[in-house]
Amino acid sequence: MRLFIVNPGATSTKIAVYEDETEVFAESIIHTQEELAGYAHVIDQLPLRESLVREALARAGYTPKDFDAVCSRGGLIRHIPSGTYRIDDAVIRDIYNPPFGEHASSIGPAIAKSISDEAGIPAFLVDPVSVDEFNPIARVTGLKGMERESFFHALNQKAVARKAAADLGKPYESLNLIVVHMGGGVSVAAHEKGRVVDVYNVRDEGSFSLDRSGSLPVNAIVNLCYSGISKVDLKRKLSFEGGVYSYLGTRDFREVEKRMLEGNDEASLIFRALAYQHAKDIGAMAAVLRFQVDAILLTGGIAYSDRFCAEITSYVEKIALILRYPGEEEMKSLALGALRVLRGEPAKSYADSIL
Repeated sequence: MRLFIVNPGATSTKIAVYEDETEVFAESIIHTQEELAGYAHVIDQLPLRESLVREALARAGYTPKDFDAVCSRGGLIRHIPSGTYRIDDAVIRDIYNPPFGEHASSIGPAIAKSISDEAGIPAFLVDPVSVDEFNPIARVTGLKGMERESFFHALNQKAVARKAAADLGKPYESLNLIVVHMGGGVSVAAHEKGRVVDVYNVRDEGSFSLDRSGSLPVNAIVNLCYSGISKVDLKRKLSFEGGVYSYLGTRDFREVEKRMLEGNDEASLIFRALAYQHAKDIGAMAAVLRFQVDAILLTGGIAYSDRFCAEITSYVEKIALILRYPGEEEMKSLALGALRVLRGEPAKSYADSIL
């Protein structure tokens, strides 16, 4: 089976071609801030991004009709269980009218649908960030009318969890795992027998990250809301100018570690605080699993840091075995999700699965 994979991000669009499980072509199309600055909404970038994707495919010698299927990252669509979904008209409607805000990944299904319509091949999405497998008890916040929501790095978390299960020689559905995705954003999730039953929401809960503030004191937030800052500016501050960036003025974790090793006290404090908050979140998810945890998995770009992983390990090593899977498996996990359907697993219906 030959698959085309598309994965748009804030500043790039990654594409790849897979022959079954083997990647035979890959390219990352870079988008400059100047190039994207003129677009009022993310979806307005679709013609530009799609034309660049098609040009890259043509340079590599491919046409849409060369593929058996196309598969995309999911985007900020409605809450659905984990799985592989056909990209249908209901998906595209929610891409153009996003229920949870805009994100570059939402462009992917639109590109995939365009290519699939032209070539007459199926288009899929796999494990979008809005995957929701919460137990009802996990939704309760403490204020009636306000519920906790599930937003996390579902694509990489699920892929890494399956990879760890294979390494442990057991089915994913038989294990209790805590998966910690550590990249530009952070998500810490409890995987109970194949379902993510609770997670620290990557948008506004848990540990701070490179530029997101994470959980903050409620009264301090209330005071900030009434300090004269606009809603738009406040959301930007919390989501793009918080976390490590607010303390050190950088979003590059390697720079944080470099400054720490050079003796910068503030960098050292923030480095240790980041690990400390990750460890606290791991402990909370261990409690969700009643401390019956088979393994703790550290993944994402920051998992390449031996020092950072060692710092986390110093807090949580008594809970369970710790395994590291640095980087991310997004492109391959998209390919594997499509292959599962092409080999006989039923594709899910988005409209029928919305929670």
